Amino acid sequence: MPRIPVKVVEWSDVVAWAKRLAEVIKASGWRPDVVVAIARGGYVPARLLCDFLGISDLLSIQVVHWPGAAQVAEKAYIKYGLGQADLAGKNVLVMDDIVDTGDSVLLAKEAVEKCCSPKAVKTAALQVITSATKFMPDYYAVEVKEWYWYQYPWTALEDMESFILRILREEKRPLWSLDDLSAKFVEYYGEELLEKRYTYFRLALERLKENGLLKPHDCGGVQCLKQNL
Repeated sequence: MPRIPVKVVEWSDVVAWAKRLAEVIKASGWRPDVVVAIARGGYVPARLLCDFLGISDLLSIQVVHWPGAAQVAEKAYIKYGLGQADLAGKNVLVMDDIVDTGDSVLLAKEAVEKCCSPKAVKTAALQVITSATKFMPDYYAVEVKEWYWYQYPWTALEDMESFILRILREEKRPLWSLDDLSAKFVEYYGEELLEKRYTYFRLALERLKENGLLKPHDCGGVQCLKQNL
């Protein structure tokens, strides 16, 4: 078993879940006038949901809770709010990709209620981890009972970079061959992630080299990577 359980989410999954979520909302009889995406994870799901529901008004609010992949911040906080948006008399749906602890979506919901005089505010997500959350959204497409880090396609490179950095910091090895680093990556995060996102794994290595955190090194005729953290 990997140290951190990861499941890869494909674009086809996201579209299917957004469609299912739209059907759940329609069946409830409640219709939002405006969707507020929780940035950054909620951007793409919210846009898809607007398409399936026929909603043209899409705003965003940025809540920071996961500063790095699978690394939670001490407390969720709003980085950028809605400013002076006038939502008086409107039904507002606050949308995120996944509800984990529930802190982000609850904070965003309360912020919209406080700032913008809406008629009603409800919450939605593609997925909810019911074993972890302290707040259940009003609508969701998929219930997850065990915690996983869901690797969405819009964070593939960012997550890969964060995952590799975690290995480098925790293992504290000065030199790595590509095979050694790949094997350690599988030990930490599982084989599926490396197989399905291998292109991003290589792109993350290139970015780390560009930023001076990894440097090419000759290990007796074999190309290695020297960490510079």
